[in-house]
Amino acid sequence: MTFSLAGRCERTGAVGAVIASASMAVAARCVAARAGVGAVCSQSTTDPRLREALLSAMADGAAAGDALAAVVGRAPDVAYRQLVAVDARGGSAAYSGELALGDATDVSAAGVAAAGNLLADPGVPAAMLAAFIGRADDSLGDRLIAALQAGLAAGGEVSPVRSAGLVIAEAVPWPVTDLRIDWHDDPVGQLAGLWQLWQPQAGAYVGRALHPERSS
Repeated sequence: MTFSLAGRCERTGAVGAVIASASMAVAARCVAARAGVGAVCSQSTTDPRLREALLSAMADGAAAGDALAAVVGRAPDVAYRQLVAVDARGGSAAYSGELALGDATDVSAAGVAAAGNLLADPGVPAAMLAAFIGRADDSLGDRLIAALQAGLAAGGEVSPVRSAGLVIAEAVPWPVTDLRIDWHDDPVGQLAGLWQLWQPQAGAYVGRALHPERSS
């Protein structure tokens, strides 16, 4: 009951992921990003531990596809899971287990991968990927939000979407952007609005961490 996308900005090297679901607080369990490493999604009867496993494998030098293959090869009950990974070099991979929920599909291209389960339309991940690729000149956050909106417009999932989230990692060790709508009748719309409020402020908060003497 989730649709998501992970992507990389070709211009800046930033990585991030966006997600929406009928379940409460989906981003808290399902997405993660690490600067210089990559972005991942773990969903469908979710095992949050798989996020760290994917990121750790990529941090050790594995490309997204190799990291995903390694995790799939050793994770218990992996047939129930759906995974997405994009690495810092632009590699991408996705996996949908044979026991993933409902209509589960995934797609990937250079620097981006999307997946969804319990979908109202199997074309949702492809619509997300097309929206992301089609806005290559925009900021990563704008592209991720556009992808999520496209997924919802393409049908989303079979149940009403109630939560959504966006995470972006840039040059500093922590995610510069980590926004969540944990329960709302229009979480995608709310997340898009929250991103517009946050985007012009994000750099200032990084500056406060790195150069507190310059903060006012």
